[in-house]
Formats: sequence, C-alpha cells, structure tokens
Amino acid sequence: MELLKLYPAIEPYHTGQLKVSELHHLYYEECGNPQGAPILFLHGGPGVGLREVYRQYFDPSFYRIILFAQRGAAQSTPAGELRENDTWNLVDDIEKFRLHLGIDRWVVFGGSWGSTLGLTYAIHHPDRVMGLILRGVFLGRQSEVNWMYKAGGAEQFFPNAWQRFITPVPESERSDLVTAFSRLLNSEDLEVRQRAAFTWSSWEDALVLVNDQPIPPTTALYAMSIARIECHYMLHHLFLPEENYILNHIQNLKGIPCRIVQGQLDFCCPPISAVELARAYPEAELNLLKDGTHWSRHPAIASGLVQATDDFRSLY
Repeated sequence: MELLKLYPAIEPYHTGQLKVSELHHLYYEECGNPQGAPILFLHGGPGVGLREVYRQYFDPSFYRIILFAQRGAAQSTPAGELRENDTWNLVDDIEKFRLHLGIDRWVVFGGSWGSTLGLTYAIHHPDRVMGLILRGVFLGRQSEVNWMYKAGGAEQFFPNAWQRFITPVPESERSDLVTAFSRLLNSEDLEVRQRAAFTWSSWEDALVLVNDQPIPPTTALYAMSIARIECHYMLHHLFLPEENYILNHIQNLKGIPCRIVQGQLDFCCPPISAVELARAYPEAELNLLKDGTHWSRHPAIASGLVQATDDFRSLY
C-alpha cells in the first residue's frame, strides 16, 4: 500500500494566549477550517511544545485544528516553570480551552506523553471525547520510566548515547538518574543547568531518531524547558495516583473509538504498552508498524496518522 503524505504546510488562522491561572498563560493556534470539525492536538514531552509540522496530520478543509503549548513549554509563559504544573492542571487546561473555544465535543490526537494526557483527559471527560488517535503509547507506569532512565533498559540498544547521558552524574548517584538530573537541572549554576538540559534532551533524541551517535544540540530554551518539565513529571510518577492508573480506569472509555499508531521499533515507548492498551480497550484498533519508530515524521508513522485522521472524518 502506498504511504500517505502529510498535508501541505499551513499557517494558523488565529493564535492567542489563554490565561489558565495567575501564573500560566498558554499559547494556542487554530488552523484549517474555522467552521470545521474540531480536533485537538496534544504534544509530547511533557514540555516539547508546538512545531509547524504538527498542523499537517489533518485535512485542513475538514478539520478545525486546535493546538496548544502545555504549561512550561517554550511558547507558553513562563517557560520551564514547574509550579502549578502537573497532569491534573493540564487536564483542567484542556477543558478550559474547550469552553473558551466554544466546542462541545472533539477528537483528541496525542503522541507519546500526549497519549498519556489524552487518555487521562478522556477517562475524566468521556462525554467530551468523540474519538482518540494515539501514537507511541505511554501509559505513565514506572516500568516505562525505568526503561528510559535506568540501566538495563534502552541503554542496551544505545550504549554510546547512554554513556554520554550519565556522564554529568556522579557515579554514586547513577542508581537514580531522575533524582540526580532533578538536582542538576535545578542547580544555581547556569552552566550546570544547561549542560544537564542538553544531555537529557540529547538522550531522548537518540531514542526518537534511533541514533547512537552524538546529535547536535537544540536551542537552550527548548532543551531547558523540556528537560526540566520531563524530569519533574518523571520524578513524581507522572502525578498519577496509582501505578496502572490508565488501564485500571479504561472502562470509562467504553464506546469511544480509538486508533493506535505504534512503531515496532519505538525505543522511547516500546510496543508492549500499545498492545496492552488495545487488549484492555475493545474499541481500540492497533496499527502496529514493523518499521515504525517513535518519530512522528517517520514515513510509516506519518502515513498511519494521516490515515487515522482521514478515517475519523466519518465520526462527525
């Protein structure tokens, strides 16, 4: 079957800042058809923020595409802020956007951390969710965190990148890298903070891009935002009240159609989580792609996502 391409690049027809608390103001975009079917894009990380390509997974003639930068992400203010920043704040923010934009129900689209947030939102507001499109499923379990941040997990596939990742951490602290990086990322020394941020984000990039070789650093603001926020969430077990929270409450999603696009070669979010979600969620259809990775722009993954959004037009 011929792979589908992303839709052409588009510009938002509206952008704004939504005040969700006295501290946080969140950047958002509306793209596509102002009278179209509403679909919400949830970015990953947490803390990744928005990129122009994220607008291209959706038919712009059909969908009213809503994207927002979650608390602490670079486009929102204050960037990198950890106060008032947890999963439940973000779930509430989604509802604030829905009400602000005058939307009754919408399809929710999220990858990686965006899948965690989308599922958690749908569990709490199932009457507002018409459907779910998920990529690179992450269920927020400690086993998934350990895979990325403890020896013996993803380290086995990327030993050189792992060695670069642990280098800033004293050997005595390497048994708990998340706690160690939390200390470094909140150091009073700017150089220490920046080195830790670039190191953290480079490790994640290695897994996303399936590349064990050194990767050029990203911008300081982006690296600091994503590293601080991701580490903050991992340190607090994603702020979920129990280890298997999502699967334990999956019955709340009864009747909500779901498409899962998952790469077999996803080293950030191994396929077992997507498989377990599909087994527990009868309405979920799993599209497991043998050559797919975690990268949302991987040709097979991008094609699967475009196919999903095209198919979900029938829900409206």
